[in-house]
Amino acid sequence: MNKKTLVIVSIVVGIFLVGAGALAYTSDQNKKKDAAKGEMMKNGEVAIVENDDMAKEGDVTMIKGSFTDYDVAKLANAEKGDVVLYFSAPWCPTCQEANKNFNASSAPDGLTLLKVDYDSSTDLKRKYGVTYQHSFVQVDKDGKLLKKWNGSNTYDQLKAEII
Repeated sequence: MNKKTLVIVSIVVGIFLVGAGALAYTSDQNKKKDAAKGEMMKNGEVAIVENDDMAKEGDVTMIKGSFTDYDVAKLANAEKGDVVLYFSAPWCPTCQEANKNFNASSAPDGLTLLKVDYDSSTDLKRKYGVTYQHSFVQVDKDGKLLKKWNGSNTYDQLKAEII
């Protein structure tokens, strides 16, 4: 093997090792975040309603007074409280500020704020006529639009808009 080939192979192996290390570090960080979320739920920092008429066998556990990622099964929360879809984009500075505010405080009882990825949820955007990020859509348990608005950055502002 000549010297040039040896240098190239060494560089490729070095890049591979750095990439593997970064992947292992990222994986470890994600596991720590998941563990922290689990601890929060054990410590009662997330309110979970355990109501027999709401969570039946096979149903997704419904979280009331929460800010969580969108899942169509969570629309059933509208039967017992208010459900608002929040169309957010990671590149949107207004969305980033609102996300920080929503994560920093607890959602009011009876409010389920479901975060929808603006960039990848074209069907939902079309269904509710959402044309820009940082839009909010209040829905009923069947997903029917009740009200649409934009610009809320805090839970107080959200509660003022909900019908």
